[in-house]
Amino acid sequence: MAVYLDNAATTKPFPEVVDAVVKSMTHTYANPSSLHRAGLDAQLVMDEARKTIADALGCEPGCILFTSGATESSNLALRGAAAAYGKRRPHIVTSAVEHASVRSTVDALESQGFRVTRIRPNENGEFDAADFIDAVGEDTCLISMMMAENETGRILPVQKVFRIIKKRFPEVITHCDAVQAFMKLPVRVNDLHADLISISAHKIHGPKGVGALYVRRGVRLIPLVTGGKQEKSIRPGTEALPLIAGFGAAVKCMQPTIAQRYEKAEALKHFLLDRLHEIKDIHINSSEQGSSYIVNFSVKGIRSEIMLHFLESKGIYVSSGSACSKGAKSGVLAAYGVSDDHADSALRISFSCETTEEDLIALTDAVAQGQAQLIHK
Repeated sequence: MAVYLDNAATTKPFPEVVDAVVKSMTHTYANPSSLHRAGLDAQLVMDEARKTIADALGCEPGCILFTSGATESSNLALRGAAAAYGKRRPHIVTSAVEHASVRSTVDALESQGFRVTRIRPNENGEFDAADFIDAVGEDTCLISMMMAENETGRILPVQKVFRIIKKRFPEVITHCDAVQAFMKLPVRVNDLHADLISISAHKIHGPKGVGALYVRRGVRLIPLVTGGKQEKSIRPGTEALPLIAGFGAAVKCMQPTIAQRYEKAEALKHFLLDRLHEIKDIHINSSEQGSSYIVNFSVKGIRSEIMLHFLESKGIYVSSGSACSKGAKSGVLAAYGVSDDHADSALRISFSCETTEEDLIALTDAVAQGQAQLIHK
């Protein structure tokens, strides 16, 4: 039986999610915008999912916009806010370790004339909240920070930064990529002081192809596309109702057990770290204080893809970094001061509620076996 340890890339959908998707496709398949009874039934399914997600975030349902995923959510947040507020305040602050959906979008905005400040971690690999706060000024329109970094699991000081910035510069728009935190860590809009939050379904045992963007009431976004009245005309187009229904089902399954699942993940993380410390020439790239769902480590002398495929041959599936990077060299690890040698041999292990100690024993045994067989090749 396969050992799947790449849950930060995607997760296996819950049976309840599959049932919700199938039911929507076979029963409530009408267009939610249609005025007849079948359309109303479809609309009610979407309303229920929207309310479930809103309740989990601690906001009104009307603040949730459905998208095709977190990449679109972050693009809509950043490009939409920059277009709405950036003409007189053309400055953006972000971290140097953002997911590609934020990093590349900020790069594109920079090429269009925005001034961008990218905050890097200190020599200990941690972020100082003061660095973000001090970078914001009267000409800043937007700050974007992820909550849980997706390659190493390090936690950024989003709550402290946004709280202080909103006191000093209430007009600055705050955006958080909460993809690796939602349904794992407490993510509540008022606690985060966030105007915009990106989340995704397939990271929480929901279907691929659907995400959401929380938009605080009163925040203006210029749409990326035009054409209809759906999602308040900010994200027009017929909604992917089966996927939205599955998204709602995933949140409904996970919401009641966030604390218990985190405790389990924390125990698994310490179990894995203890076993890794017993193997020679292992370098841990994650932080003890980071998310308990992600562990990043390097195996000295063995390139990531070589060890990844060796583990695959043993039925163990891990990642060499962000799935969106398609194996490209990690700029995130470099930002943390990880050497090129360690970055070239880095592996990311990410847990789900189905991960067991037996899975991690199989992993570490296979890593040690891989060292013995691959180190001289």
